[in-house]
Amino acid sequence: MPSASNTPSRESLADPDLSMDSPEFEISCMERTRFEGTHVMIFIGFGFLMTFLKKYCYSALGLNLLLASLVIQWAILCQNIFEMESGVIVITKHSLLEADIMSATVLITFGALLGFASSTQLLFLAVIETVIGCTNLWLVTHVLRAADVGGSIAIHAFGAYFGLGVSFAYRDKKSTTEAATESISTAMPSLNGPKYTSDVTAMIGTIFLWIYWPSFNSGLTESDAEYTRAVVNTYLSLAAATVTSFVISSLVSHAKFDMVHVQNSTLAGGVAVGSICNLHIGAGGALAVGIGAGILSVLGYHYLTPKIAKHCGVLDTCGVNNLHGMPGIYSGILSIIFAMLAREDTYGKELGTIFPAMVGDHPRSANVQGLYQFAALVITIVLAFVGGAIAGYLSKIPKAFKKLNDDEKYNDEVDWELPADV
Repeated sequence: MPSASNTPSRESLADPDLSMDSPEFEISCMERTRFEGTHVMIFIGFGFLMTFLKKYCYSALGLNLLLASLVIQWAILCQNIFEMESGVIVITKHSLLEADIMSATVLITFGALLGFASSTQLLFLAVIETVIGCTNLWLVTHVLRAADVGGSIAIHAFGAYFGLGVSFAYRDKKSTTEAATESISTAMPSLNGPKYTSDVTAMIGTIFLWIYWPSFNSGLTESDAEYTRAVVNTYLSLAAATVTSFVISSLVSHAKFDMVHVQNSTLAGGVAVGSICNLHIGAGGALAVGIGAGILSVLGYHYLTPKIAKHCGVLDTCGVNNLHGMPGIYSGILSIIFAMLAREDTYGKELGTIFPAMVGDHPRSANVQGLYQFAALVITIVLAFVGGAIAGYLSKIPKAFKKLNDDEKYNDEVDWELPADV
């Protein structure tokens, strides 16, 4: 997700007298739209999506606000370590957008750990994950020079598998089968589920994410043509994933719709198309990507998540593996295929902005670029899971961080003053 080459100068962005007829003004307006749309996703979309738990809504919204606010500040520093000039960090809307996007990584991890990681553990994990995530992003975009404009590899897949790595570290010391059976039978996990009103508020998050996802995927595109393709392809993929999710949900849920699938799988098309949304995939290709994402996500929620919890003891409260992890891998695989198909007669001068390593003094071939896309995907998953597991074990150090007891999990009473009628 490299910085946009046609971004107006910092001076022009700060100039109150910038002419409305100038190209810089048009770019500035376009950046403002992208920034605000992504900003809404982070603070409203992610926040409300995680309010589905019956007694954890305060934490879902409040900790989402706290974590995002912390990570935005920390990410500005971490991301600019690789790019600052003369030791000076200049903050623009573009750098804020990049920090917002990085905060999505941490919030995805938050979704995996929702309810069973304490607030102090989450804050520690957010600081560590931001450092590792920014390093991985730099490796993907600047070292490997992989195409990932929507962040399906470096943001979605990374956040999901970092969270699962932490969850792996948090497994019960008992045998996984015994722990899973106990987690179903004890009174505590009865809070690990929705009620009617909490599912309704979670749908607010889904709708906001659905509406603004094209802004997220197109946020770091570098030309009007790329921006248009990213918006159109994301929109079509989301629409296809939504229809598919309803159909598959009714098939696996005895002719009824499952709200878990509606809240989450309908968004999987936005993740799945992220790495390729600015490429020439065509309307039919975007629809096909969305259909595949909807099928993958619903089946993951229905079959895979329960098996991982039962046989591996790895909890995933929001099912981020099904919304962000597997669709992120799916998008990474598609980026390999479309990189190998990329030709100059198709992309023209855009080839150098989308695949910068394929032009210049020592250009890569399309097949070699595909191998670098594969390397970016593998490195991201390994670094995320291993980094998450290590960070998870560190966050369990006795007396350093508060650990939730079984009767404190999925319960707002631990951190919040609650109304008397709750």
